[in-house]
Order: sequence, then C-alpha cells, then structure tokens
Amino acid sequence: MKKEDVTLQESERIDDLLTHDLTIIQSDEVFSFSMDAVLLARFASVPPKGRILDLCTGNGVIPLLLTTRSKATIEGIEIQPRLADMARRSVRMNGLEDRIVIREGDLRELYKETGHGVYDAITVNPPYMPLNGSDLKLNSHQAIARHEIHCTLEDVLQASSRLVRPGGKINMVHKPQRLGDLIALMRQYRLEPKRIRFVHPRANVEANMVLIEALRDGKPEVRILPPLIVYNEQNQYCPELLEIYYGKKEGEI
Repeated sequence: MKKEDVTLQESERIDDLLTHDLTIIQSDEVFSFSMDAVLLARFASVPPKGRILDLCTGNGVIPLLLTTRSKATIEGIEIQPRLADMARRSVRMNGLEDRIVIREGDLRELYKETGHGVYDAITVNPPYMPLNGSDLKLNSHQAIARHEIHCTLEDVLQASSRLVRPGGKINMVHKPQRLGDLIALMRQYRLEPKRIRFVHPRANVEANMVLIEALRDGKPEVRILPPLIVYNEQNQYCPELLEIYYGKKEGEI
C-alpha cells in the first residue's frame, strides 16, 4: 500500500520513524509513542526468527521497529480499539502484513487463545503509574496508556510468564521508582532479571527510565550496563542516541 492510499481519520497524521523508510500513523488525541518505545526496541534481545509478542502495543511502534532487527513473526496486542486500528493501518501502510499481526484484546486473557509458552521473546512498554486522581484529567486514551487502568504491573508480568517459553526473554521499559516492584514481581513469576540499564536525561541528573531484561526460569545473575545519557552539555543528543534513532546498524538486518 502506498502512503497516499492510506485512509486517515480526523486528527491523524503520518510520522517518519527515521529508519528503513518506516512510517507510522499518530494522533494528538491519543497517546503517541515517545523515546521510551524507541529505546526499548533497540535494547531488547530478540531472536532472528520465531515468534515475538509486544504487549500494550499502542499504535504498533515497537513491532514496526523490531522488523529491522529480526525476521521473526511479530504480534502486538492492544486493548484500545482505536489504537489497534491505527496499528493495523500502519502495518498495511508499510507493507508488513506478512511480518506483523495486531490483536485487539486483553493481555490478561491472551494465553487462553494462544496457549502457554508459545513466544520466544516479549517486549512491553506498560502503563507506568498506579491509579490516582490525576487519571481524571486526561482523556480516556491517554489515561489508559499512562495509568494502570486495564492492567497492573503484576498483570503484565503474570501474562508474560504465561506466554513466553522457558528460556525466553522479557524486555521492558519502566520508571526507576518502580524497579523494586519490578524485580520482586519478576521473580514471583519466574522471570529472572539479567540486564538492567538506566537512562539519564543528562550526565548529572538521576535516571528517568530503566530498561530491564529477564529470562524465563533463568538463574540469578544480573548485569548493570553502562548508563545511557540522552543529552550532552550543549543540549544535543549524545552520539549513542543519534545512533539509536538514525543509524548504526549493529543487530539490524
């Protein structure tokens, strides 16, 4: 499908993903992807083939980016009908229907359809915030994306443990403030943390994101990777960020 043949809804636009000529449908009315999704798509350990699942897929940005790193079949699941529809249209727009399948549904129920242990790897950029009064200040799309309305952190990790095969990997981006909860819940559901990397806006500022990889039924041993610094002293992207967005291409196909 050509980009000019794509049907856009009111308020929607087409954005460039800055790699491999990929584009994506977005709207200011819903929660658009941000840097955390891009960082996760580059951090995640993904198999060269097999099956990959992206939980809380939103408008499908992570599955789209993962096609540059793997020949695996990539599935995404999203509970919001509008976002799932945007993701499907973005997949068609990029001609990736044979590589990506977008499901509309509840990640907590997916195992009933697919069975247990069917995926080689899972990625997830989940809602970060527990429920509180600020949810009411957002529109429903933004509130669901940011707050644990349809799924909690425990729901996400329990679903991941059910869906990934033994020895398979779970990769997640979250807030550092939840790291204690993350590790405790991962171990509760037999997901052993193996790699952790903190993301800092600047070198002298505390981390505002954490990337974490866990192994289903893995042995206890975790590596803390060097920090990822976003901006230099001139308020410009550091070289590694430029590589992540525009270039290199280690691990790409």
